[in-house]
Amino acid sequence: MATVHLTIGNRRYSSWSLRGWLAIRLAGLEPDTDVIWLDEPGYKERLAAASPGRTVPVLRDGDLVVWDSLAIALYLAERHPGLWPADPRLRAEAYAVTAEMHSGFPAMRAALPMDLSCSDPRVPEPAVAAEVARIAAIWSRPEAAGGPFLFGAPSLADCAFAPVASRFRSYGVPLDGRAAAYAETLLSWPPFLDWETAAALETHVIENP
Repeated sequence: MATVHLTIGNRRYSSWSLRGWLAIRLAGLEPDTDVIWLDEPGYKERLAAASPGRTVPVLRDGDLVVWDSLAIALYLAERHPGLWPADPRLRAEAYAVTAEMHSGFPAMRAALPMDLSCSDPRVPEPAVAAEVARIAAIWSRPEAAGGPFLFGAPSLADCAFAPVASRFRSYGVPLDGRAAAYAETLLSWPPFLDWETAAALETHVIENP
């Protein structure tokens, strides 16, 4: 495997870092990873030094620097065929739902922050419930030929939604049918399990992430 460098935040909490890392693994690359602990004094200065956007994740491929999880996904897709669905119609849908996930669902993000060690069932408020229903509708599309992921084989769309499946598990968000099966597919995806195993070894705890 080729090696690239990825700077991430705490694995337990950083959903954006998880998306970037999954995209790299989907591309068949093995990232050399370092962590900026987002709960330590001076972390903002470290972010500024690592990322022009002052965010994680940050990909370094030789002397090239790419920040933002969606930009990383697009960069990888240009260089590694097969990260989007092959069918043009499915590919267009995958673009749309990935972009929707990247820019949307603010109420869900605020109320149900990613915390891989959390188990705290909650009743979502109406604004959150509406966004959860939209996500469940996306996940309920008919299973595509070629596999149980959103468009059959694993794609960058699945990288975008994997952190959401972990949020729904943490906060006891009920799903049924195809949406529930898809969430289980994401939560049992080997790259996600690798991330979760590494997260369990981290000792940094952020109160009220």
